[in-house]
Amino acid sequence: MEIWPDNEVAVDVFIAMTTQWNVGPAGAVGLNYASLAEVWRRLKVPVSMRDGVFDDLRVMEGAALKKMREK
Repeated sequence: MEIWPDNEVAVDVFIAMTTQWNVGPAGAVGLNYASLAEVWRRLKVPVSMRDGVFDDLRVMEGAALKKMREK
């Protein structure tokens, strides 16, 4: 899969967060954002990029949740 350079950091963050899903009785409900501080630090995401990356992360999170809920 090709990843555009503008999206590379956001995809890296999403991949790093793959073990951080909050799960309830009906399945995944969203990512555990409390883990983001550690992910930002470990991936060396500049503070100036974090708002944009967070917006992109939420888009990917929504798409992933939609796909997980498909029957």
